[in-house]
Amino acid sequence: MEVVQVLHMNKGNGDTSYAKNSTVQRKIISFGKTIIEEALLELSSNYDIDSMGIADLGCSTGPNTLSVISQIMDIVRATSGHLRRRVPEFRLFFNDLYSNDFNSLFMLLPAFYKMLKEEKGIGLASSQCFISGVPGSFYGRLFPSNSLHFVYSFSSLHWLSQVSAMIILK
Repeated sequence: MEVVQVLHMNKGNGDTSYAKNSTVQRKIISFGKTIIEEALLELSSNYDIDSMGIADLGCSTGPNTLSVISQIMDIVRATSGHLRRRVPEFRLFFNDLYSNDFNSLFMLLPAFYKMLKEEKGIGLASSQCFISGVPGSFYGRLFPSNSLHFVYSFSSLHWLSQVSAMIILK
């Protein structure tokens, strides 16, 4: 059986869905916050970026994805202000397997856009935030050259050991 068929999350918003059962992932994300802050501070301090490409590999379907993106945008905006630079536009790429319920994730976007506008002053009319879904396995190439500045994955890299074991067993 293909790895892509084995590794998936439960779709939708039901009692067994990833969206309702992702507290472990939320905890992992909280542990990684300092690392993300440090990496983004270094990136933003060393490069004046007009359009920042950010990818979440293994984003799945729940609200954790948008929470992390919101934090990343806050850090970049604060650093840009501190350095007296223009805040870059954000190109956000959400990646997961083809079987991911991207519709559940995209259904969260209207509220996310509203929050960006009301709480952070980031509006779609001024073309500051572009969001795309990128289905596919991150074991292959997903993005064109020079399109990303920051890539992260919180709870999908643990599958690498599973893949290695499957290859060894073959």
